Amino acid sequence: MSTLRQKMIEDMQLKGLAVRTQEAYVNAVLQLSKRYKKSPDCIDEEELREYFLYLKNEKRVADSTFTIALCGIKFFYEQTLKKEWHTLQLVRPNRKKILPVVLSTEEVKRVLDCVHRFSYQVCLHTIYACGLRLLEGTRLRVKDIDSQRKMIHVVQGKGNKDRYVPLPDHTLKLLRHVWVTHHNPDWMFPARNGPDAMNETALQKAFQAALRESGVHKNASVHTLRHSYATHLLEAGVDLRIIQSYLGHASPSTTAIYTHLTSVTEAQVQQRINQIHSELWG
Repeated sequence: MSTLRQKMIEDMQLKGLAVRTQEAYVNAVLQLSKRYKKSPDCIDEEELREYFLYLKNEKRVADSTFTIALCGIKFFYEQTLKKEWHTLQLVRPNRKKILPVVLSTEEVKRVLDCVHRFSYQVCLHTIYACGLRLLEGTRLRVKDIDSQRKMIHVVQGKGNKDRYVPLPDHTLKLLRHVWVTHHNPDWMFPARNGPDAMNETALQKAFQAALRESGVHKNASVHTLRHSYATHLLEAGVDLRIIQSYLGHASPSTTAIYTHLTSVTEAQVQQRINQIHSELWG
């Protein structure tokens, strides 16, 4: 490992960035370096400007990919190299507000019923039933399941934050059944070979295969289960701030997006609009 890369990693550790964020930022700088075939500390501001234009106009990377590239490169030059370049203040990712895909409860059941490996099925069920992120589900530890209180302790989730989420009775039964199949003292969903947790890529592939088999024609992913969880709780009348705490969102505005996705809310609003117009025009 180069001295420069080590210094960047140490700077990110001091900043308290998550390990996966560190990896993404390092890779962003690595891609920049490969583009110009030289060390990133030898790249000048004009080349940096050209690189961002290349990502936007030629490569046409996804907004999320561009944002990661910008954040990683910005951190490297501003925090590690202490350079204050105008380009880094000028560049901004596109801000598109796209509503997430949501599955109905019937669609969730149809998809999960098509997952044929039991451990994958239970992991996906737990992700939906508890509103977990992909890695929070695959890396769930046995010790983090509080069967007495019927809660799951999510340790160091996104933003390095802990939280507790309710554990439904049926999900607890499934977790007990899957644990009996392996008796791993650490991981609830261990990898088939080796000491690690279940591979998240394999789980994503299993979900996509089940989605195709189920006949549900939506552009869904494992993360869609988390969106569906939040939407279904809102439709059931759970307070938005409680949902915010279960999801681990820092801001209520992030959780508020689900108010645009609930069929119950839409029906209530439509009913109220009809009532107002009925009162006005009789």
